[in-house]
Formats: sequence, C-alpha cells, structure tokens
Amino acid sequence: MSVLVDSSVWIQYLRGAGDDDRVDWLIDEGMIFTNELILAELLPPLIVRKKSRLVSLLRDIPKLSLRIDWLEIERSQCVCIKKGINRVGIPDLIIAQNAKQHHVPVLSYDRHFVLMAKHLDFALY
Repeated sequence: MSVLVDSSVWIQYLRGAGDDDRVDWLIDEGMIFTNELILAELLPPLIVRKKSRLVSLLRDIPKLSLRIDWLEIERSQCVCIKKGINRVGIPDLIIAQNAKQHHVPVLSYDRHFVLMAKHLDFALY
C-alpha cells in the first residue's frame, strides 16, 4: 500500500522529530507519494536556504496528479463546519480529496485529518 505523506510529517521528519522509523520504512519500501500542493508548502524554505540536494530528493518522490473538484471541496468544507471541525484549510481539503481520488491513505500529524477522516471518505495511515 502506498501513502500520501502530508507536509506536517515531512516538516517533522526533516527536523529529526516525529516518527522517523515509519517514514524511513515507507521511503525504503518505495511506498510514498506526494503532490504538487505538498511540495509547494515544503520547498520554498528549502530553496531559500539553498538545500538543493534535499529539494531534488523531494521532487523525485512520485506525485499523485491533482484534479481539484471545487464543488466537492465546498461540500467537504460544509461537512466539516456542520460537524464542528473548524478552521480546516483548503489545502488540507485538497490533500484529502487527492488521497480519496487515488485510493491511498494520508499520513499526517495534523489533527484536522483525524477529524475529517471520520466524516469524509478517505483513509488515514
């Protein structure tokens, strides 16, 4: 099973915090995906700090194509609001939608994903 690794996990991983063993295992097994949105969150600070090798490695991770269904994003945001899941950002909704479209679970440290997964049709890893 492949996994869409959220920027929250990458940030902790790059800092040497979080569940490094699990991420290392996913990398070693070739089971990780990213997408252009996650990279857009991760790469700018690394580019500014001239971490070109790391930028290159992250860009080499297989990417899930993004096809944003804005009506579904609106519906998902309505579900979140009705369920009291406040302040869910559009990027998180797009990542959840992307995982759902490609039938892969999301690995995230963001608590919104745990709450959203209970009401939206996507899986967590």
